[in-house]
Amino acid sequence: MIQTDFSLLHHNTFGVDVKANKFIEYSSVDELSELIVSQQITTPFLHIGQGSNLLFTKDFAGTILHSRIGKIEIVKEDIDSVWVRAGAGIDWDHFVGYCVDQNWYGLENLSLIPGEVGASAVQNIGAYGVEVKDLISSVETINIFGEKKTYDVSECMYSYRNSLFKQASMKNVFVTHVVYKLSKKREFTLNYASLKDELEGDQEVTLATVRLAIISIRKRKLPDPKVLGNAGSFFMNPVVSHIRFKELSEEYPGMPYYEYPDGTAKIPAGWLIEQAGWKGKAIGAAAVYENQALVLVNKGGATGNDIVHLSDAVREAVRSKFNIDIKPEVNII
Repeated sequence: MIQTDFSLLHHNTFGVDVKANKFIEYSSVDELSELIVSQQITTPFLHIGQGSNLLFTKDFAGTILHSRIGKIEIVKEDIDSVWVRAGAGIDWDHFVGYCVDQNWYGLENLSLIPGEVGASAVQNIGAYGVEVKDLISSVETINIFGEKKTYDVSECMYSYRNSLFKQASMKNVFVTHVVYKLSKKREFTLNYASLKDELEGDQEVTLATVRLAIISIRKRKLPDPKVLGNAGSFFMNPVVSHIRFKELSEEYPGMPYYEYPDGTAKIPAGWLIEQAGWKGKAIGAAAVYENQALVLVNKGGATGNDIVHLSDAVREAVRSKFNIDIKPEVNII
């Protein structure tokens, strides 16, 4: 389906009302191949999922692509594991729920993360001690020249919220399917205190109860984009050197952190923002969410540039107080 002068209001979770010159949705690799061959994809082009990690600052003078590839299938299994191939256009939380219903372990901690399957492989999404890179087996792609390639997870250059597919040289590569290796054995990641607290009581720890606990926590912490425009976590948690970590620990004894084996440490960006005095503050219709400082919200009518202006002010405040630069996780277009 090809549409022109298309509003992207319902294709970005910040609720910014911008337009694209051309908007194309496709439902199969063959359909996408035909679009490529017929040169329907005019430049510049941008492939999006649910727009849950995007901030548009102006109309897009080119082609926006969106996948509706939606099949889920088992491609391989053994006694302990199952390899599940999912179309890039599947709603992420729907896919997680499906896997939980099948008693496949691994994805449950990633419940309720907004977005689609394809974006999970691009962004290396993560939450509550789980990163999707540890569950991905391979990523299937096609590029703007119609060439198909499957990348083994070892080729994807995964790191914290980053991957090969985020590099500028890969902008002409579209993810079509992702294969995940999930476990049939009962195994959970329950390291986070908030998750342990949510699961306290007499209830049995199961895939279903863990998923419900994650959903409950996220609903308390994060605003519903349908009610208050946002893209979830706006900033990445910064990783600081061992020396800087020790300095901060002495100055702020109660500072939360996650220390890596090499001595570096990840500091929660939300804590830094709150300490810098920005939690709940606003500039016009753009605000730092009152319940979670890591989240920037559109209170209604904010433009993309309004949100960028707020982001810049928050970053400057954190730099001034801690000499740490917190970088946006959201892609600013």
